[in-house]
Amino acid sequence: MTSDILPIRRALLSVSDKTGLVELAKALAAHGAELLSTGGSAKALRDAGLTVIEVSDHTGFPEILDGRVKTLVPQIHGGILGRRDLPEHVAQMDQHSIAPIDLVCVNLYPFEATVASGADVADCIEKIDIGGPALIRAAAKNHPHVAILTDPTQYQALIDSVKTLRGTTLADRRSWAGTAYARTATYDAAITAWFSAERGDLLPVRMVVGGTRAEALRYGENPHQKAAFYTDGSGRPGIATATQIQGKALSYNNLNDTDAAFEAVAEFEHPAVVIVKHANPCGVATAADLETAWDLALRCDPVSAFGGIVAVNRTLDEAAALRIVKIFTEVIVAPDATDAARLVLAAKKNLRLLLTGAMPDPSAPAVQIKSVAGGFLAQTRDNGSPGDLKVVTRRAPTDAELADLIIAFRVAKHVKSNAIVYVKDGATVGVGAGQMSRVDSARIAASKSAEAAKAAGLEGRLTEGSVVASDAFFPFVDGLEIAIEAGATAVIQPGGSIRDAEIIAAADKAGVAMVFTGMRHFRH
Repeated sequence: MTSDILPIRRALLSVSDKTGLVELAKALAAHGAELLSTGGSAKALRDAGLTVIEVSDHTGFPEILDGRVKTLVPQIHGGILGRRDLPEHVAQMDQHSIAPIDLVCVNLYPFEATVASGADVADCIEKIDIGGPALIRAAAKNHPHVAILTDPTQYQALIDSVKTLRGTTLADRRSWAGTAYARTATYDAAITAWFSAERGDLLPVRMVVGGTRAEALRYGENPHQKAAFYTDGSGRPGIATATQIQGKALSYNNLNDTDAAFEAVAEFEHPAVVIVKHANPCGVATAADLETAWDLALRCDPVSAFGGIVAVNRTLDEAAALRIVKIFTEVIVAPDATDAARLVLAAKKNLRLLLTGAMPDPSAPAVQIKSVAGGFLAQTRDNGSPGDLKVVTRRAPTDAELADLIIAFRVAKHVKSNAIVYVKDGATVGVGAGQMSRVDSARIAASKSAEAAKAAGLEGRLTEGSVVASDAFFPFVDGLEIAIEAGATAVIQPGGSIRDAEIIAAADKAGVAMVFTGMRHFRH
C-alpha cells in the first residue's frame, strides 16, 4: 500500500438521491467501515440489514429545528476538517473526543428540480440545502485526508478502489474534491438565478453561471476545437430536455442549429415548420397542417434545406414525416411524434429525432451569455414583440398583408443580421441573412427566390405579391427599392433612420404599404 492510499474507517452517508447508496454502504461495511447516517438515508441502510449509527447518537446532540441542524456540529466538522498530519490537530480531536471521518458521501436537496416543477416560494426555500454544502466543502478542502462523493456515478470507482487497494488514492480524492466544488458552485448558481428571477433582476451585480455536463462532444464547430454540452437546470423545453429517439450522436453544430430551429418554431401559434441551415432559417411556414407547412417551407430554399434541421411545433404525424424524409435531413425536433411517424423515420438510421415533450414559451424571460476576452456579455433573450404597429404610408396594409408582415417580422428575429425576410401566404419566399449590407441581404433574398421559383417550375420570383420585413431600419432607400422591385407590396421595419421621410416617400410612390414597429431585432 503506497503512502497516499488511506483506508476508510468511518464514513458519513447522507444523501437526497439514494441511488446506489446501499451497494456503496455494503462495500464499505465489508471492509470494516463504521457507517454514520441521518434520516431517510439511515432508514434505507437499516432496511438493507446494515448497522448504522445515527449522527445524533455519534455527536450526542439531537437534530433540531425540523432537521435544519443535525450535522452542523464540531463532532462532525472537526472529524472532517482535522488534519491527521498535524499533531496539534490530532491532540485537539482526542481532547474533545472527535473521531475522524474518512469519507463523506452527500448529495444535495433537489433545489433545481423543485424550481423546475413550478413550486411556490416557500417550497423552493425549504429545498435550499445548508448542511450538505458545508459538509461537501469541508471534506473537499481536507481531501488529502478525506474522500468526498457527491454523485452516485462516482460510487463504483470508490467501491473498486476499496476492494483492490483497501482505500482511496490521493489522485482520486483530489479529483472528487474538484467535482465537489463544481457541484456546490452550480448549486449556488441555481439558487442565485432563482432569487434574481424572483426579484425581476436578470442582470445582477454579481452573476453566477452554472451548468452540468450532459455530454462530451466529439469536437466543436471545427474538428480541432473541443466541446461539451451543458444543461442549466432551468427545465426550458428544448434540446436540454429532449429525448433522442434515434440516430447517431449530435454534434456541436447540430445542437446549435437545432436550438435555433426550435426557438424559431415556438414563435407560432398555428402548425408551423422551420428549416434551419447554419443557424439561419432558410424556410418557415405556417399552415393548417404540418404536411402543408413543410411543403411551403421547403419551397423557399430547397437547396439550403438539404442537410438541414427541421423543427415543428406540433406532434409530428405520418404525413409530414413522409414528406420530410424525401430529402436528406440531419435532425428533426418536435414536442412529440406519432408511432406511425416514428416508424417512417426509423428507416433513416442516421436521421436524429428529438422529442422535447413540450414547446418553450417564447415570451418567457431568460438570459443569454457570450464570452469575450476577459469576461462575458449577458443580455435578456430577444422576446420582444411590437405592440401597435404604426402605419406611415398613405396606404395601410390589407388584413392579409398584415398577417404576413407579423410572420415576416417574427422570422426576422431569428435570422442573422442584416436580415431581410419575404413572406407570402404564411410562408417565407425569400431570406437574406448575415450580410454586412442590408442591400445585399435584400438582393440575395430576391435572387434566391427566383431560383426557388424555377426549381418549383414557376415563372418569375416567389416574392411577387409578398411582404418584406427588415430586422432594422433601412438606412437608405436602395434596400427598399430592391424589395419593391422583387414584388413586395408591404413592408415592416423598426423605423428610426434619419432618412425615414425619404424611404416613406419611395414607398408611397410605389403604392407600397409600410408599418413601423419601433423595435429592432439584431441577431449577431
